[in-house]
Amino acid sequence: MKYDLVVIGAGIQGAGVAQAAAAAGYSVLVVEQTAPAAGTSSKSSKLIHGGLRYLESGQFGLVRESLHERALLLKLAPELVKLRPLHIPIYEESTRSPLTIRAGLSLYALLAGLNKASLFKQLPQADWASLKGLRQDGLKAVFRYQEAQTDDAALTRAVLQSAIVLGADVMMPARFVGAERNGQCCKVDIADASGTQSISCRVLVNCAGPWANEVLARITPAMAPQPVELVQGSHVLLPPLLDQYFYVEAPKDKRAVFVLPWEGKLMVGTTEKVHDGVPEQAGCSPEEQAYLLATLRHYFPQLPIPSEGIETFAGLRVLPKSDKNAFARPREVMFAVDNEAHPRVLSIMGGKLTTYRATAEAALTRLIPSLPTKERRADTELVRIIPVD
Repeated sequence: MKYDLVVIGAGIQGAGVAQAAAAAGYSVLVVEQTAPAAGTSSKSSKLIHGGLRYLESGQFGLVRESLHERALLLKLAPELVKLRPLHIPIYEESTRSPLTIRAGLSLYALLAGLNKASLFKQLPQADWASLKGLRQDGLKAVFRYQEAQTDDAALTRAVLQSAIVLGADVMMPARFVGAERNGQCCKVDIADASGTQSISCRVLVNCAGPWANEVLARITPAMAPQPVELVQGSHVLLPPLLDQYFYVEAPKDKRAVFVLPWEGKLMVGTTEKVHDGVPEQAGCSPEEQAYLLATLRHYFPQLPIPSEGIETFAGLRVLPKSDKNAFARPREVMFAVDNEAHPRVLSIMGGKLTTYRATAEAALTRLIPSLPTKERRADTELVRIIPVD
């Protein structure tokens, strides 16, 4: 069998690449070891957002792109992506003043194109009491703005299904055994319940997320591992103690933490901790759980938070290796190719749930020198994303 592209991994990045490639008219095979969104793509903060905090580090291009993609997904996947009102409380001890937050939200709205979804307001003091449970002492201001929430796993499954409708094939469960590349193509070995088979493709796209370097290690001629680090983001799930959405500053280290109603529970996250083990061992540590619960108690001291039986989950971000703490590292997607002029292997590492479509289109642009001319079937800016569950 021969394909234009073989995509390893059916997380949101792999599903996005498959959709974009199939829409562009290419033949595509997705190889997934377990199930769609089985890794990080089902363990995010469940937000389709612009990344308000990235403004502080000057990542304006990423924020603009994210806000553009958020607007698209609100139109293309209305059953899966819905606006939610987030509240940012500012206290006397907060590191950012009301003026700073107002300036940030104004820039955020400007980058979003000043559309309806970008509107924000500063709540009058008379309305603060409506924010049930929020600590009032030392409170200086509260801002309300909008972000979008999604079921990340359901969105991934829907994007993959869109790719299938456009002509992509999927092997699942199936394991990537290895690949051999040359100047003309890649020979990819894949194992499933029926045995091992070899598939030829023009380009191999590595969307294995935290396992990306493991995929590279199975390719010949040998490819160098990428200088990346796995950073764990953990969340806790509590009973539905709140019905409003908050974006707060952790008192311990001033990181941003979301407090969000989610599927009949209250979700609090996320953390950022370098993960040294194999990806399969990712899990919320007792220290991370304590950190998140302490943050929640700081702002909502009267909540009856349970002392045991708390649900948790943890995902792994792929970030560039750096001496900086994880919170300060850039969040732009990383592309790595074996040959800039005529790539046969492209690895996609990092990136955001929100920008999966733009990432996929950028990946295809990198691969054009190695792909034939095909007649486009569809435009991913116009293809509806329909729930499959």
